[in-house]
Amino acid sequence: MADDTPHTQQAVDEPSQEGGDAPAQPAFDLEVEQSHKWYRRPDVLVPVTLVVLGLSLLAIVPAPSGRFSSQFSPGREVSFGWDYFFHLLPQMLRGLYTTARATVLGFLIAATLGMVMAMLRRSQNRVVSLPTAFLIEFIRSTPILVQMFFAQVLVRSVDWLSLNPIVILFLVLGIHYATYASEAYRAGINSVPKGQWEAAVALNLDPVTKWTRIIIPQAIPNVLPTLGNYLVAAFKDAPIGDAVLSTAGVLFFANTIRAEDFRPVEPYLLIGVGFLLVSLPAAWLVRRLEAHIAYERG
Repeated sequence: MADDTPHTQQAVDEPSQEGGDAPAQPAFDLEVEQSHKWYRRPDVLVPVTLVVLGLSLLAIVPAPSGRFSSQFSPGREVSFGWDYFFHLLPQMLRGLYTTARATVLGFLIAATLGMVMAMLRRSQNRVVSLPTAFLIEFIRSTPILVQMFFAQVLVRSVDWLSLNPIVILFLVLGIHYATYASEAYRAGINSVPKGQWEAAVALNLDPVTKWTRIIIPQAIPNVLPTLGNYLVAAFKDAPIGDAVLSTAGVLFFANTIRAEDFRPVEPYLLIGVGFLLVSLPAAWLVRRLEAHIAYERG
């Protein structure tokens, strides 16, 4: 019996050119490139490691102690003197170091505690999520000045609680900005596509692997700009502790020099320059880090 079935397979396998022996070309080519996650890239890890080491050193090494005092009396006939301005520079840098150190310690607390608060607020258990949400909204809705006053009174009223002013300052900064960071973390986690969550469930990943390998690496790049803004804002709020807690920061330096020499222009202008010297490089580093960290979603 003759076979009437068309030889479609042979037509597909054999080359279309007559008399050609070259193998058939695939219908399309797939170019697969390896995806390098941002936390594995050397151009990101090296700067981040250097920044972390620098911040750790800043947090560990205490500021030099001593009284702010001017050894140079400017002439009363001028309103501004460059000699007097540069004479105060070393003391301003000492106060700036104290302010920056308190800011870094507070921000380390905020970045860590904020993640914990975000996870607790996302809990399905209302006994955990509702008190956490109330605490976050309460702290965010009260001024940091009032919180510093409250912390100072609390430390003085409790006999067994003994904290120096700089510790109170970075604890208040850490708790205050942890509430803001928690909302940033929560927004970053919610920005992870729904398919990533479903894929983690389909692969039966344990919670630790799901959060450390799937969710958090995709959420951090979205949160980083906001955290950078909070770092700069915390640095600008830290001098409030000089007025409330009498910490030896930049504002305390300016007030002391003004009271001694009755010259407010030079010290206050100097601390303004000091703020720019810290805030502008910090903002630039955050933008550079944001540009380098780009999580590649497959």
